[in-house]
Amino acid sequence: MNTPQQPLDSGSFDQERAEAAIRELLLAIGEDPDREGLKETPARVARAYRETCSGLYEDPTEVLNKTFSEDHRELVLVRDITFYSMCEHHLVPFFGKAHIGYIPGESGKVTGLSKLARLIDGLAKRPQVQERLTSQVADALVEKLDPSAVIVVLEAEHLCMAMRGIRKPGANTVTSAVRGGFQKNSASRAEAMALIRP
Repeated sequence: MNTPQQPLDSGSFDQERAEAAIRELLLAIGEDPDREGLKETPARVARAYRETCSGLYEDPTEVLNKTFSEDHRELVLVRDITFYSMCEHHLVPFFGKAHIGYIPGESGKVTGLSKLARLIDGLAKRPQVQERLTSQVADALVEKLDPSAVIVVLEAEHLCMAMRGIRKPGANTVTSAVRGGFQKNSASRAEAMALIRP
């Protein structure tokens, strides 16, 4: 199971140290951090990183603790959930759409639809790779909801590939994770994929 690391203490974010590091980075690339346009940049960037990495300070799977029982044994699917994350290799964003679906198991456990969006947000707001993120979402659903099947598909553009290196803006990376019945039954998996990409 691909579970996220234990949450860090929210007090462990060191604003002052982050600002000093950004100031040093500006100096390292030959910029003057004291010029008018950059004076506040270290503080702004540090605050931005605190926000974009806020998932480090929470257990995103806790949003799935609130469930209710429903006599529904068919697919529940939320498509086109926008997410933003930070590539852990280059510390630049990747972003795209998540499609998250599950079939409730014998327990009939379901969760609020917004909880699926909160789950992807919390797991994405940290240094991450798309493959791991996809698996973490699927594994969290298995652990918390005990569904009979899970499918997670992420489509994302990586700025580390768009604005540097090979420079291919618009190229999308697609990852998927299937669990339970979708692993065993190719017809069910194909039906779910058809709903994801109508």
